[in-house]
Parts: sequence; structure tokens; C-alpha cells
Amino acid sequence: MRRQVRWWVVLVHVAAWLPLVLTAWSLWRGTLSVDPIREVTLRTGRVAAVTLGLTLACTPAAMLTGYGPVRRLRKPLGLYAALYAVLHLAVFVVWDYGLQFDLIWFELRAKRFLQVGLPAVLILAVLALTSTRGWMRRLGRGWRWLHRSVYLAGLLAALHYLWTVKTLRPAPLVYVAVMVVLLAMRILVLQRAIRRLRSKSHKLG
Repeated sequence: MRRQVRWWVVLVHVAAWLPLVLTAWSLWRGTLSVDPIREVTLRTGRVAAVTLGLTLACTPAAMLTGYGPVRRLRKPLGLYAALYAVLHLAVFVVWDYGLQFDLIWFELRAKRFLQVGLPAVLILAVLALTSTRGWMRRLGRGWRWLHRSVYLAGLLAALHYLWTVKTLRPAPLVYVAVMVVLLAMRILVLQRAIRRLRSKSHKLG
């Protein structure tokens, strides 16, 4: 069992680093895009959104399948979600706007997708920094409550994705729907219903 979980973790690491390596390789070769800033922004944003969704999917997957070790993937996936979210923000602040904070502040006030995207990145960054055992000891019970803010980050990320596109498209709508379902599955009543259904299916099987 431990070996199987270990292989899943290795797969997560490989899959998470691959987009960054491919993007860096394309940048170095000059074959990324005619607008590399926009392309890197989109790529880092997409990977951050996907890894955050997978992070939130670990617990529901464990509930539905009864395979508890899948929960161990939450931490590496969450760390990669934070990494790509911070890179997504860094491309905007450093590469696109060249640390011109007056222009950045103007954009932040004018565009609502930035107003929800920024706190999502900050939440993920704080959760990544406090994900160690040392911080768990320091914060005690407060650590669990702090890390539940990942649900808020998920909602903000979904809104950021939805509001970024100028016209409604299937992809952001599907992402929002999936995120709402994943968060709804945290409701205690729903969790109990899922466990009852799973136990009944085992008995019938």
C-alpha cells in the first residue's frame, strides 16, 4: 500500500513539474508564442487552477472510493497549486507590468477578476508556507481552521477564471461547477449520505 501511494506521489511531482519545464524550454528556444507574456500567464493560471481542483478532489475521492491513502496527495498537489499561482501573479507583476505598482493598483481597482484572483494567490501562499509540521505545532488547533481557507481560495479561483474570459465559454463554467460540487461534498450531511451509500453498495456487492 505504501509503495503504491509513493508511486502516486512521484507521478504527481513529475506531472506538476512538466508544464514548467516545457514552458521554460519553449521560452529558451523562442518558440513559445508571439506573445510570450500572455502565454506564460495562461499556462501558469491553468496549471494552478487544475492542481487546486485536484487538491480539493482528494477528500471527496477518498469518500467515494473508500481509498483513504488518496488523501496523502493533498499536500503535494496543494503546494504545486500555490507554486503556479505565485508564478501566475509574478508574471503579471514583474514581467508584464515591470513592478510599476501605480499601474498595477489601477488595474486592480478596475478589474474584478484581479480583485478575486489576488486574495486566492495570497491564501495559497500562506497555506504553503504553513504546511510544515513546525507550523502545525505552533498554530495548534488554529492550523486546521487556517487551512480550511483553501475552500475560499477555490471559490475565488473559480470566480477569477470565470471573470477573466470576456465571453462565456464552457471551460470556465465547467470549472466553476466542478469546484462548487467539490466544496459541497464537504457538507457533513452529504458526507454521511455518501458513506451510507458506499456501505450499502459494499453489502450488495
